[in-house]
Amino acid sequence: MIDKKNITGLILAGGKSTRMGTDKGMLVFHGKTFIQHSINALRPLVSEINIISNTTDHDIYGVLRIEDVIQNAGPLAGIYSGLVHSKTDYNLVLSCDIPFIKPKILKILLNQVETEDEIVQIMSNGKKNPLIALYKKQCKDLFKNLLQQRERRLQYAVSQCKVKTIALDFEYDLHTTNINTIEEFKLAKNATKN
Repeated sequence: MIDKKNITGLILAGGKSTRMGTDKGMLVFHGKTFIQHSINALRPLVSEINIISNTTDHDIYGVLRIEDVIQNAGPLAGIYSGLVHSKTDYNLVLSCDIPFIKPKILKILLNQVETEDEIVQIMSNGKKNPLIALYKKQCKDLFKNLLQQRERRLQYAVSQCKVKTIALDFEYDLHTTNINTIEEFKLAKNATKN
């Protein structure tokens, strides 16, 4: 596994949360905000954690907050901004809307990376997820070029890199579930009451 000294954790919390109607990162689930759940999953595995966000409310976590280098350009710009500021070769990227995420999921990524891989992403719930993934810092140059060409599709950007996709066992589906709407939030709360 990669030494944690050479890994930065990047939490993407700059989305507009239009479907949720409020800042997803600040929603409280099991006594902690969504962002805090991401921080807790990353902390044992990385040397530093950065939050990519233009919202000063996110300063409460005591980690570096990085504003988007290119505004209103989606998660591709968020990851690019994080990679530009990162001091490490490897970067664990998480969106802020996966409150069930655990370090053991991220360890699976770290254990699968090989020298030639530029991105290692998970596949879960039947979908590839580039927002639970390990990115090499070198991806930033390609991402910058794409953003300058007004490309905004993260999946397209990932497809231009040397990418490895790790299919998780179905038992991890809940741990990698994104919560995007009030209805999904209610379902998640009910799913964990038992």
